[in-house]
Amino acid sequence: MSVIKDLMRAKPAKSEYRRNLPHIQVEGKPIFVTFATRKRWVLPGSLRDIVLRHCLHDHRIKLYMHGIVVMPDHVHMVFTPLTDSLGNVFGLAEIMNGIKGSLAHSINKELKRKGHVWEKEYFDRILRKEESVTEKVEYICMNPVRKGIVKSPDEYPWLWREWVEGKKVIKR
Repeated sequence: MSVIKDLMRAKPAKSEYRRNLPHIQVEGKPIFVTFATRKRWVLPGSLRDIVLRHCLHDHRIKLYMHGIVVMPDHVHMVFTPLTDSLGNVFGLAEIMNGIKGSLAHSINKELKRKGHVWEKEYFDRILRKEESVTEKVEYICMNPVRKGIVKSPDEYPWLWREWVEGKKVIKR
């Protein structure tokens, strides 16, 4: 895995950029991100499996994933961007464009269709120093419970936590 990381080079990351929403990144700080399907289209379960795998693809390469929840029409993630072998931070735009772009391609291929899968924008926020990464991940993992989909987060197949599912082998 370290050989892959050594070959990966981060594109120059801006500490702040703006589309419709401002996006701010601080080196070494965990980020909470939410992105939604286009027009809140509901993803079938088989596609949620693909989303979860894609979100974990660059775990320990471009980002350190702390937790993910793939809801029917949106995704929550908490991760910390990593650095390349030269010490350059992988930027939020590079990470998110990679995830959303490859996901859109895979989903469209699976459905034999073309077109948008995700809304252009995503919401992101740097976790404050008093915020616990574990508590934030546990909060997002309660989303399917709050929506009445399951009674416990452990029943929901489309979530991943570094200290639970992360202890298992990641299949690529």
